[in-house]
Amino acid sequence: MGIQATFEAAYEEGHTGTLLALGAILNLVAFFGFLRIKRDYRARGVMMATILTAMIILVFKFLEP
Repeated sequence: MGIQATFEAAYEEGHTGTLLALGAILNLVAFFGFLRIKRDYRARGVMMATILTAMIILVFKFLEP
């Protein structure tokens, strides 16, 4: 399946938050990798994206039936 079809299937089954959380876990690898090579501004961007993803997950958790 493509990305759009996967997201639609996850939304229909109520697994959107779980799918986004798995993507956020991958951000941890990038975050610590950027810190290791002294790319603080990129690490900050990854952290902001992770926080934004967490907020989106909360919205999906409260709005899903």
